[in-house]
Amino acid sequence: MNRAQIGAALRALRKTSGKEAKAVARSAVMSQSKLSKIENGRLTPSPQDVDRILGAIGVSDEVRSEYIEASREAATEAVAWRLLKRTGLHKAQQVTRALETQMSMMRLFQPSLVPGLLQTPEYIRAILARHGLSEDSFRKTVAGRLERQEVLYDTSKELRFVITEPVLRWCIVPPPMMAAQMDRIISVSRLTHVDIRVVPLGVRQSDVPGHSFVIRDDRMVAVETIHAQVTVTDPQDVEIYVRKFEGFAKMAVSGAEMRGLLEGIRDDFLSEQESGARGAESR
Repeated sequence: MNRAQIGAALRALRKTSGKEAKAVARSAVMSQSKLSKIENGRLTPSPQDVDRILGAIGVSDEVRSEYIEASREAATEAVAWRLLKRTGLHKAQQVTRALETQMSMMRLFQPSLVPGLLQTPEYIRAILARHGLSEDSFRKTVAGRLERQEVLYDTSKELRFVITEPVLRWCIVPPPMMAAQMDRIISVSRLTHVDIRVVPLGVRQSDVPGHSFVIRDDRMVAVETIHAQVTVTDPQDVEIYVRKFEGFAKMAVSGAEMRGLLEGIRDDFLSEQESGARGAESR
């Protein structure tokens, strides 16, 4: 059952009960405008919204449970990467940028890659190269990701990143470029409204990384899986991701200690480059 179907069903139940929208909205502790948007499929109701509306209408516990579960399913939306590629990854970048412009706080957990907002142009190109995009789409997508990074300098926002150490050692681009990528992260970490933390390999963990996700304003989570991007809006599910993020954040290093870790990784990449150069000369 999708958003429109849930809305239509709630409207039908209300009309069958003989209750006016104004009375139901008041009993459900929401504005009549919000109830109207839900009934007309313009707003996805949370399970709590559905519970309050059905409580105001007065339905059986069985019907109530059925519609609450349906609203939970509707609050999770998955879009396959192949469909995003078909419509244009650069358009997806535009949508994401709009969300980032509107948010006031972001929590991003990344156990796979350097977060897009922190990537250097060389790293971005290397990541996107695997998608087999057309030249025009590739260029627009790279430009779109770089434009998104402007949000890093908006001091009205609180931006929090938690990255696992293997992400920083995964050699996506040649060593000198990886060294530059470390410098980029170090530089951004000095912004007062940006908090970048790294979970060290040597710290014993009680949780497993799983997959990357980003939480915006505690209202929505975007989850990246192998085949799709999943959007979660159910408050109870969002809270699961908040707890996971905060758990890893507590185990991570930040500030000067984090920058020291990155500087060590950067130096490792530079040493690797020097060793490779000396090996080439000896041949």
